[in-house]
Amino acid sequence: MKARAAVLWEAKSPWVVQDVELDAPKAKEVLVKLIATGLCHSDDHVRTGDLPIPLPIIGGHEGAGIVQEVGPEVHGVEVGDHVVLSFIPACGKCHWCTTGHSNLCDRGAFIAGGKQLDGTFRAHADGKDLGSMLLLGAFATYAVVAEDSVVKIDKDVPLELACLTGCGVMTGWGSAVKTGEVSPGDTVVVVGIGGIGGNAVQGAKMAGAKNVVAVDIADAKKEMAARLGATHFAGSVEEAKGLVNELTRGVMADVAILTVGVVHGDMVQQMLELIRKGGRAVITALARMGELDAKLHLMELTSFQKEIRGSLFGAGNPRSDIPLLLGLYKSGQLKLDELVTKTYRLDEINEAYDDMLAGRLLRGVIVHEH
Repeated sequence: MKARAAVLWEAKSPWVVQDVELDAPKAKEVLVKLIATGLCHSDDHVRTGDLPIPLPIIGGHEGAGIVQEVGPEVHGVEVGDHVVLSFIPACGKCHWCTTGHSNLCDRGAFIAGGKQLDGTFRAHADGKDLGSMLLLGAFATYAVVAEDSVVKIDKDVPLELACLTGCGVMTGWGSAVKTGEVSPGDTVVVVGIGGIGGNAVQGAKMAGAKNVVAVDIADAKKEMAARLGATHFAGSVEEAKGLVNELTRGVMADVAILTVGVVHGDMVQQMLELIRKGGRAVITALARMGELDAKLHLMELTSFQKEIRGSLFGAGNPRSDIPLLLGLYKSGQLKLDELVTKTYRLDEINEAYDDMLAGRLLRGVIVHEH
């Protein structure tokens, strides 16, 4: 069948929106009609070359839609089900899944290659095979994906909002609640207020933090962060250090979460300087592939018993935590409507990423036309 998709043919070039040919789903795969896809910075990392994923590729990994067809051996979903796509497939059988860490599922090793789990492609255009970003390729009207990559959800949640839980909401919220282990009364600093950082603010507030300091160089993010629960705002890490010092009478923050667009090695020490003795620095944002150098004061790390924690998908389990988050939304405790700054058509994807990179968006969402 034919679909419309945003294809990246070469690094550092614009997305090309064009017709593509999709194969039917094979065993343990489903065909999903995408209703909406969130704009995540990770897709732009592929465009810039920071994430060296093989090209050409259909972008997009924060999608939600409706199952249209199921292949053989599919048992968890059926035609008509509403689903959120999870960029981390969860097999449910490996060591990580069975011990409650399905964000680390062994099948995650396949997400950077562009091919499906059986090593072949489902999308084609101009005589070439097209990869699918993180096994999904959600910048498209339709996608063929593994059953392991879809999570069935209730049909009463708008898919234009549900899509956000497939990456940004879970990653940010979980960075505070799960990886950061924020507790009532804590002081938390979130550096970088985009789709992930905004949800880290939400998670910290929901976990009971007394002070939530949002840090961003864009002044427009101050009001956005306040809507999500930030109690204070700083325009730089240096400004935040002085503010946190004052708020905590010199103790410093319990948790600091780094959610900027691209992590550089000198940022690690900045995070350590924000936290107290025994505090936790959570590194959620991505660095360039292969970057090994990080600046940190090793004596401070040991003597003050500080911790540096990485966070993938907010340490969340897709099949349980995506429905959990949507349940919190339905009960009025989690904000999703407030995350969406602007919606776009698929043909406007390059304009949408210009807006994101200029700091004008908390989250942009592409609503697919059928």
